Amino acid sequence: MKKVICIVGPTGSGKTKLSIELAKRFQMEVINGDSVSIYKELNIGSAKITEDEMNGVKHHLISHRTLNEPYSVFNFQKDVRQLISQIQYPLIVGGSGLYIKSALYDYEFEEQEKKELPEISQMIEFIKENDPDIDLDWHNERRIVSAYQTIISGKKRSDKNKLHHPLYDIYLIYLDMDRNILRQRVEYRLNQMIEKGFIEETKALMTYDLNIIGYRELKGYLNHELTLEDAINTIITQTMRFAKRQKTWFMNQMNPNVYDGLSPDLVQQVSKDIEQFLKG
Repeated sequence: MKKVICIVGPTGSGKTKLSIELAKRFQMEVINGDSVSIYKELNIGSAKITEDEMNGVKHHLISHRTLNEPYSVFNFQKDVRQLISQIQYPLIVGGSGLYIKSALYDYEFEEQEKKELPEISQMIEFIKENDPDIDLDWHNERRIVSAYQTIISGKKRSDKNKLHHPLYDIYLIYLDMDRNILRQRVEYRLNQMIEKGFIEETKALMTYDLNIIGYRELKGYLNHELTLEDAINTIITQTMRFAKRQKTWFMNQMNPNVYDGLSPDLVQQVSKDIEQFLKG
């Protein structure tokens, strides 16, 4: 099986720095695994890697689409699998768990026709009647729509039993960190982003419906719904909550190799383990 290495973890955990070190050591190419950095317009708010930070390492799917171009997990899956087939040592870096897992595991997606949908309550009733064995979050509208569309395409979501079957030989690195230190890093990074023009970037994107941590709260500030202080505090709180959910998801879904993101020997530890992985 093709070997693929991934670095995941919360924002501010050191994924970018470690990825460049590893890419240099093992002649890897990086595939972006962050669903926000895919878009050209989302730079400061996504903490997108800069050309200088890339340090000559080839990166893929950074600024890959504009906000006017629809791009889904289905598109990501196709793009990443194609890249993996072309790159000798692919290194996926990011925190978008579903995107990453969909590309590496036997997820099945269908391109759906755009058609008018019934009310949510009607879709729920239809799903329960036609796929009674389904395990679904009935409060998640996006998943309800997806399940409904799957059924009307002639399939059942409950029949998709390959979600935990990897298509590649995967070495998944999760960078863990004490939550108090992580919070300090999140606060520092947010202040840096605001100094670099995060508010101005958000202002230029006001016509878009960006339900993304940071952009969402700053849009509330620009619409005079929040004070700047409240917006900043909310961003930090939401980022920490998201980091907690991220960790739970990766631990339950992908069984990662956990490393202390603050270890002074991190690069040496990970490099040694990757070397063994590539030889195996």
